[in-house]
Amino acid sequence: MSEELDLVVTRGSHPVHVRVRAGLRKSKNWRQLVKFCIVGGSGYVVNLCVFALCFGAFDMHHLIAATIAFVAGVTNNFWWNRRWTFRARAGRAEVQAPRFFTVSVVAFVFALVVLELLVSAAGVAELPAQAVAIAAATPLNFIGNKMWSFAIEVSRD
Repeated sequence: MSEELDLVVTRGSHPVHVRVRAGLRKSKNWRQLVKFCIVGGSGYVVNLCVFALCFGAFDMHHLIAATIAFVAGVTNNFWWNRRWTFRARAGRAEVQAPRFFTVSVVAFVFALVVLELLVSAAGVAELPAQAVAIAAATPLNFIGNKMWSFAIEVSRD
């Protein structure tokens, strides 16, 4: 089996934990994780800047500001992850984009829960709480996008 095919154990009889464990052994996946984090860093900056603008300048509630910031950050991240991190330009954007958005929404909801817990229960200020919430959602986001949004399509004849 070629390394490209070996990168992703396709859906089928292999449980997710087996696919993740196999993926952890591949150096290409670690390089993609680094690229994903760099792209995420740019989206993180976009997200925090938009959040700070909405929350600070426009006096929006922190959850509304986080939602607007999410849309700006996810747009940035899709473009860069598709072109650079996963080099998935050959894939169909009309399939990848909804998948990417779905994974991003799941990670966003997780981050919102973390944000609200940090702000309401732990008394952390909104901006640092947003920073921690985004970082906490990153592993979920990477695995979902690696294994679904930009997965290598393998056909077995």
